[in-house]
Amino acid sequence: MKVTRNFRRPRVLIVGCGDVGMRCVPLLRPRAHVFALTSHAERSAELRAAGVTPLVGDLDVRRSLKRLAGLAPTVLHLAPPQKTGDDDRRTRALLATLSTRRDGALRGAVAPAVSLVGRLRRGLRPVRVSWAQSETADIVPDGVRRTAGSRAPVRLVYASTTGVYGDCGGAWIDETRATRPANARAKRRVSAERQLRRASARGSVVASIARIPGIYARNRLPLARLEKGTPALIDADDVYTSHIHADDLAAILVRLATHGKPARVIHASDDSSLKMAEYFDAVADAFGVARAPRITRAQAEQRIDPSLLSFMRESRRLVNRRLKEELRVRLRYPSVADFLGEVKE
Repeated sequence: MKVTRNFRRPRVLIVGCGDVGMRCVPLLRPRAHVFALTSHAERSAELRAAGVTPLVGDLDVRRSLKRLAGLAPTVLHLAPPQKTGDDDRRTRALLATLSTRRDGALRGAVAPAVSLVGRLRRGLRPVRVSWAQSETADIVPDGVRRTAGSRAPVRLVYASTTGVYGDCGGAWIDETRATRPANARAKRRVSAERQLRRASARGSVVASIARIPGIYARNRLPLARLEKGTPALIDADDVYTSHIHADDLAAILVRLATHGKPARVIHASDDSSLKMAEYFDAVADAFGVARAPRITRAQAEQRIDPSLLSFMRESRRLVNRRLKEELRVRLRYPSVADFLGEVKE
């Protein structure tokens, strides 16, 4: 009976099932059979314990991805690009695999999705959701059309980064802002987004893009940096940063899988408006550790690791109107202060 139930349930594939992916799992499992691609076979036991079916494969080795073709009508693409070059070869390999036909596999994977599309056409509507409430019953999005006997394109949600904008001088920006990536890491993300838009235009996938700022959670705070006494910038030289709690991000990604618009970008950001040093100070005060010492930008160029320094060169604040008005997401933690206030209690 269990095997039959799993076969009939909608299938969701998570590519890059790290911390955020694992937070998506409990939101998906009540209504879907969740698969996860991992390049580390030793993680299989951990994934199975969470109720996930592991698939061992490597986005850098295309032949290892064959089992993904036709496996699931919904994919959460949370894997980062490779570490070199301007082109995201991993996304290119994933798209090539997902576009491959496997009719035998598709009969099992798409059948549950067909019934869900029917439910959507019978009048199911989006509702307001919180971080712990997501319409995972509807793993096929609104607006997906298919003719009799055809298969719907794969529904894909991509976890991008707000680094694609480069430095905006602290300005408030929305999703219409032109991308101006300032480093190779961000250029690879822009490459991935462009590939997904082209694939959406061809009809091989229906992709939605979440541009994500700094992710925080109890296990993702700069406490080690504070304990080491790593400096922050003086206020005159400091940059604005944006944030999202990892649980809220998981809920946003799952919501995009059901209600995201094709080729649409969403800022997955909370309402905070903090400079980087203000964020560090708030965390330090909440946990009773010393605040970071302040230095000038000229001093930082000499004393701080280049990989860390790159984040201190970009300043922007994110408008999240689409998140609230289109996806109708209600954040559990609207600001970093809301989370830290809970930690103190």
